[in-house]
Amino acid sequence: MELLLKSINMKYQVGQSLIELLFAIAFAAILIPALLVGIVASREGKPQQRQRIEGVNFLKEAQDATRSVRERGWTTFAVNGTYHPVISGSQWTLVSGLETVNGFTRSVVISDVYRDAQGAIVTTGGTLDPSTKKIVTTVSWNQPYASSIDSTLYLTRYLENAAYTETTQAHFNAGIKTGVTVQATSGSSIPDDGEIILGAGGNSDWCTPNLLSQGLDLPGQGYPNAITAIEGKAFAGTGENASGLSFMQINITNTQPPSGSFNGTFDGHKTNDVFGETNYGYISTDTNGKEVVIITIASQPFTEVGYFNAPGNSSGRGLFVLSNVGYVTVGNKLYTFDLSSKTGSRPILDPDGVTLSGNGSQVYVVGNYAYVSIAGAGTELQIINVSNPSNLQIVGSSDVNGQAATDLFVDASGNRAYLATDVSASQREMFIIDVSTKTGSRPTVGSYEANGMNPKGITVVPGNRAILVGLNGEEYQVINISNDSNPIRCGGAQVDAGVNGVASVLESDGDAYSYISTSDTSSEFQIIEGGPGGSYASSGVFESQTFNPGYQTSNNRFEATFSEPAGTNIQFQVSLASLVSSSCPSTGGYTFIGPDGTTSTYFNPASGESAVFPFINYLTYTNPGQCFRYKVYFSTTNQNSTPVLNNVTINYSP
Repeated sequence: MELLLKSINMKYQVGQSLIELLFAIAFAAILIPALLVGIVASREGKPQQRQRIEGVNFLKEAQDATRSVRERGWTTFAVNGTYHPVISGSQWTLVSGLETVNGFTRSVVISDVYRDAQGAIVTTGGTLDPSTKKIVTTVSWNQPYASSIDSTLYLTRYLENAAYTETTQAHFNAGIKTGVTVQATSGSSIPDDGEIILGAGGNSDWCTPNLLSQGLDLPGQGYPNAITAIEGKAFAGTGENASGLSFMQINITNTQPPSGSFNGTFDGHKTNDVFGETNYGYISTDTNGKEVVIITIASQPFTEVGYFNAPGNSSGRGLFVLSNVGYVTVGNKLYTFDLSSKTGSRPILDPDGVTLSGNGSQVYVVGNYAYVSIAGAGTELQIINVSNPSNLQIVGSSDVNGQAATDLFVDASGNRAYLATDVSASQREMFIIDVSTKTGSRPTVGSYEANGMNPKGITVVPGNRAILVGLNGEEYQVINISNDSNPIRCGGAQVDAGVNGVASVLESDGDAYSYISTSDTSSEFQIIEGGPGGSYASSGVFESQTFNPGYQTSNNRFEATFSEPAGTNIQFQVSLASLVSSSCPSTGGYTFIGPDGTTSTYFNPASGESAVFPFINYLTYTNPGQCFRYKVYFSTTNQNSTPVLNNVTINYSP
């Protein structure tokens, strides 16, 4: 038994040793290959690490060389392509193509950069940014095995930035001023330093009117019942007295104060309304077959060259011309006629016209809408869509005091209509109507009592003032319409002979006066200005002279220093053009745009004293270019305050 146990124990020990041996062999089979791989990798990793370190050094050297070339000049640097850096003399240069040095291949690839509307860099779409380049630097090697490293950076213009600044009165006076003026900058140490502000809203405080002594006696014995004006010219017509003349033109000097002089006449019809342009005058008449007569005034004598024969037998009344379309009220109709040519019988555009609620006394057109004042009906104002002059459509109306409407004025925005009506013992005679929406019944937002005057004409002048004229009472009344819900009289003048019509023009230099036609047979045409303590015009525009450095440049940014007191606003647009026949374009060759590259937007800085506008976000127009202009838009809702532009700087790069 003992021998048997010893035999079993011996066998067990032998089996255990065998198992241990098998485990040792299996472990070695796993471990030895890993050790061998590690040893091999270690032997190869050191050379690869050395290659990578040297490759990184090559890459950094190429980056530094590229920056060095950029800093010596953008024009020679910013040419797309593949390059490698080479030392030439004592400085780096970029040579076309790849290079291979000590087993390393190195390249520098320069390419364009595009940005979206927000200025962010994009890989597809967008607009070209001529002042930024994408730089991709790559270093590669094949031993001990193929590898590469690369970097991407963006370089912008660094040197060669130049600046042109306008700040003197001479700079600004070389531009085009409409409703703005240039004055010396108070306290400035810069010789001739200037600034731009809004012009005067008439030379004047409209609320203290001053009837100038230079009244003009017009030819004939009649007095004009219709008057209109453009800069430098006024036009009048006589309808209520057979001894008067059909059409008269008065030249107006651009002086302070201005004076009027008789220039020429046309006769042969009884005139009910008049409209004037630079080379043509238009009158609406009682003549059946020629309800509108077209007169050439480009040379003497004034002669009839064309006419419009409206349907029916009624007389022409209210008259307006816009672009190549004429508008005339005839009885209770509004008609349109073609003025693409002025000569001969002018064809009707909408044969049916549009039927009004009563006789149309006056018509005023702004944009795609005509506004007609109505005499003898419960509706005193109607709004007609004239976007298609061959298919007129009434879209809105306003009912005020039940009296006949005699005249109207519509502001340039088409948001407010100002209506004058016959005198009423129990109702007001001047109404401000909200026409910002054209359809439906339009509400009255404010009204004014004329205190016994029977209104014949109305106009609105800079500084939020309306002028109402007529017969009896105080014949010339100035109304403060700053708060259009509460218009109030702020001044006036007695014109005992009576005032039959009024017109006003804001001149390009900021001057504005009102012109009135009166029943004074020795002084039918008169000019009225405000008194001392002038107010500012409500808006104005400054267009700069052309900046031409003499060669094509890339314009980087536009900087302006300005101030915006409460109630004022200043906006900017820019234009960049290339040469045309070796010269910068004339005034008409510039398209002014805002941040999105369109004419409908503006650089509108927050209220402050300076602003910088990068030229990155709107490169849908030519950049680089050579001929640069900027335009500044001034406005105020406070007649006693104006925005002020002090200086402008254009940053550009060759």
